Amino acid sequence: MNAILTIKNANNQVASWLTNLQPIILLSGRMYIAWVFFKAGLTKIKDWESTLLLFEYEYEVPIISYELAAYLGTFGELVLPVLLVLGLVTRFSAMGLFIVNVIAVISLPEMPPAAYNLNVIWAAIIGLNIFWGAGRFSIDDYVGLK
Repeated sequence: MNAILTIKNANNQVASWLTNLQPIILLSGRMYIAWVFFKAGLTKIKDWESTLLLFEYEYEVPIISYELAAYLGTFGELVLPVLLVLGLVTRFSAMGLFIVNVIAVISLPEMPPAAYNLNVIWAAIIGLNIFWGAGRFSIDDYVGLK
C-alpha cells in the first residue's frame, strides 16, 4: 500500500510540474506555427506574379478561382499568424490556419511525403490551440476570452 501512495504522489508531482509548463508549450507552438505560415505569406507577396502562376497552374484549389485562392491564402498566412502570436482570438486564428493547412494539402496533388508529414505535424500543433486556447501568455487570457 505504501508503494502505491509513493507512486501516486510522484505522479501528482510530475502532473503538477507538467501543468505549469502548459502555457510555455502553447506559446512555443503558437510562435512556431506563426513563423511557418507568416514566412510562407511573405514569400507569396515578394513575387506576386509567381504566386498567381502557382495558384493557376500548380495548385488545384477547389470551388473558388485561383486568384481568390491566392488572395485568401496569402491574407490568411499574413494576418492569422500575427493574431496567433499575440494570443488574440486564438481559437479562431488557429481554426483559420488549420483550414489554410488543409487546403494546402488537398490543393497540391503530388505533395511529397515529407511535405505531407510536415503539414500533419503543423495540424497537430494548431490543434493544441484550437482545443486548449492560447494559455496564460496571451491577450485572450488577459481580457478573459476562452
